[in-house]
Amino acid sequence: MSSKVVFAIVCLTSVHLASETVAASESRTFSIDYKNNCFLKDGKPFQYVSGSIHYSRIPRYYWKDRLLKMYMAGLNAIQVYVPWNFHEPVQGVYNFEGGRDLEHFLGLANETGLLVILRPGPYICAEWEMGGLPAWLLEKPNIMLRTADTDYLQAVSSWFAMLLPRMERWLYSQGGNIISVQVENEYGSYFACDYNYLRHLRTLVQNFLGEDTVLFTTDGNTDREMVCGTLQGLYATIDFGTDTNISTAFDRQRRFEPRGPLVNSEFYTGWLDHWGDRHASVDAQKVSKMLGDMLAMGANVNMYMFEGGTNFGYWNGADHDSRYRSVVTSYDYNAPLNEAGDPTEKLLVIRDVISKFRKVPEGPMPPATPKMEYGFVTLQRVGNTSGLLDVLTPQGPVQSHQPLTFEEIKHLYGFVLYRTKLPRSIPDGQPLI
Repeated sequence: MSSKVVFAIVCLTSVHLASETVAASESRTFSIDYKNNCFLKDGKPFQYVSGSIHYSRIPRYYWKDRLLKMYMAGLNAIQVYVPWNFHEPVQGVYNFEGGRDLEHFLGLANETGLLVILRPGPYICAEWEMGGLPAWLLEKPNIMLRTADTDYLQAVSSWFAMLLPRMERWLYSQGGNIISVQVENEYGSYFACDYNYLRHLRTLVQNFLGEDTVLFTTDGNTDREMVCGTLQGLYATIDFGTDTNISTAFDRQRRFEPRGPLVNSEFYTGWLDHWGDRHASVDAQKVSKMLGDMLAMGANVNMYMFEGGTNFGYWNGADHDSRYRSVVTSYDYNAPLNEAGDPTEKLLVIRDVISKFRKVPEGPMPPATPKMEYGFVTLQRVGNTSGLLDVLTPQGPVQSHQPLTFEEIKHLYGFVLYRTKLPRSIPDGQPLI
């Protein structure tokens, strides 16, 4: 057994097992102990067992229910993405109301006794539309996203200047529940490898949240991803699922962070679904066994996802490797809490594993939410697209000699009908446009 694992186990044995409460105190601190390879919370060794939840994929009415179930499962923290385009759908127009009220969500987590690992991006992936980047960025035809491009950095800086001051009072040191903040997201998977961009983000976050806030990165389990996704001053963490050797993965993290806590920022409890594919499934016993092995090493683990939720509207993203693959409306993710927020067998075995390492709240798990069968729904045809154009576009069509993109006509989501008139006779080989 290597010395680094021994240090981690020493940290684990002294982890404070009491349920976490979040109350204002002058002594509240959260930091990295590089000597003993662990986090320190209020000066004491601390290990988090966390789960990912996306407030943007769950109706506000159910936020409290989901958070309580996560707390009762034994978690002491949650991990939260902030989708930029969810809050700034139009440049300069911000929305933090209703289902977009991030601070209300943080407050509910605080009341429930859950710490928060915040992931504000600006890029978040999450199989979310454009990874959270607003489509209006593409109105600049030559913009280089996720780089030190001037137009992009200006937009990011404006967004962070709106978001991060709202987050400051929620920092653990300020009496809130945010213990750490991720910078960018799996940046090593992107082609640019632009360290100036990462430096800019690091400076922005530190300017608004202070230099004592724990900042970190998350990247995939390859050397290339870790090289391009990490930066001095940002603690490097890794992500992997049940098909990965734990020792090999954490050895890779150790090459970039020789000292400090072991962290799996995305331990995959399931997987996403694409249109046309079978529903993804990851065996609950494999998940629970691997979770137990990591916790026994003293590692800090975030389970991605703990509840997936739903891709409402046009918020589902897409992947593109050898072909374009769109994500389905459901973001169930085969997670411990299913899309409807109901506990699954996977949650129960995870709870059992967690109980071996920290005290799990007493009492029954909150029940599944009530369901109702709607029966048959009859739809009535009122017309077709071409016959309803005067109703759908009362201002008339946008006319142009060349086809325009969605961004050029400032129509960022939905559908566009393109029509043109062709001459009766066209010489062979003549371009139509």
